[in-house]
Amino acid sequence: MTHDGIAPARSGSVLFIACGALAREILALIELNGWDHVDLVCLPAILHNTPDAIPDAVEAAVRKHSHAYDDIRVVYADCGTGGRLEDRCMELGVAMVPGPHCYSFFEGNAAFAAHEEMTAFYLTDFLARQFDAFVWEPLGLDRHPALRDTYFGHYETLIYLAQTDDPALDAKAQSCADRLGLAYERRYTGYGDLATELHSWA
Repeated sequence: MTHDGIAPARSGSVLFIACGALAREILALIELNGWDHVDLVCLPAILHNTPDAIPDAVEAAVRKHSHAYDDIRVVYADCGTGGRLEDRCMELGVAMVPGPHCYSFFEGNAAFAAHEEMTAFYLTDFLARQFDAFVWEPLGLDRHPALRDTYFGHYETLIYLAQTDDPALDAKAQSCADRLGLAYERRYTGYGDLATELHSWA
């Protein structure tokens, strides 16, 4: 999911175009709710490292698949695009998930905003699994560990927003905090506002 994404099964009437970082959660919700009419296409999660590319990638996916589905929905929040993704989705006439990023909608946008945690670095289940590929290696910390303080010197806490109760992922998240020299906190969020939004669309 980090680099390749997934293609749709082309078996339904509704298509979710989503970030690859959300694939497990969306597939779980589709199965749990029996949404046989919903297909999923995921764009590579690594697009988050170049958020300016997200609106164009989403538009290309919408245009590629629009002829094959009655309804298309975009399962991205703003994700660092500075409102450009929302503007693009409005131009295309497709809905997207509200909120600034997945950390916010997993916890619940209102609850996340109320924390005002300016010195927290967040992980989700996906990022706990893919920490090396998504954070450690792209930032060059595998080659230049001294850069850790440059990147993370102003952070105090790593907060793991857990979608599942998985002791192995909890241990991985704790290890990530240790490697970054940050205090560790785990919050179980489940699917949060993501589940609410997808229920309203399906």
